[in-house]
Amino acid sequence: MAEKIKVLIPEKEVNARIEELGKKISEDYAGKQVHLICVLKGGVFFMCELAKRITVPVSMDFMSVSSYGDGTSSSGVVKIAKDLDESLEGKDVLVVEDIVDSGRTLSYLLEILQKRGPKSMRLCTLLDKPERRVKDVHVDYVGFNIPDEFVVGFGLDYAQKYRNLPYIGCVEM
Repeated sequence: MAEKIKVLIPEKEVNARIEELGKKISEDYAGKQVHLICVLKGGVFFMCELAKRITVPVSMDFMSVSSYGDGTSSSGVVKIAKDLDESLEGKDVLVVEDIVDSGRTLSYLLEILQKRGPKSMRLCTLLDKPERRVKDVHVDYVGFNIPDEFVVGFGLDYAQKYRNLPYIGCVEM
């Protein structure tokens, strides 16, 4: 490991916040089924933990949309690497993301998904960097607002490393 990782949000705090989000989402979707869309790869850790804490019926699908390369900043180029397997027509959709940064990727993704006819669509992210927004994106459920640092862990990576850390850490180079 060439990089040094400093703990930003300890595992215990991450898990407690996901528990709170699961409770709030369960209340907001009471009497409904929520269709979770995981934005791969980083969102998978968060979505799995979140889904375990949601008490209403849950279905899931996965999509891979990216605007990052192996660097630490957005490339500005958005591409779909894997599309959804199921239709969104008439579903209450909750897009689950690991981090909202510039908003480029999510703005593009939400625009595409909205055209597919969901009954409702909301966005949930584990981490949010609102001061970095270049595209306006409304986030309905936020785990943590974080400073403008490059973070890893709990699904977030640096050149495909550190996703499996059970906490949120800052990369110190």
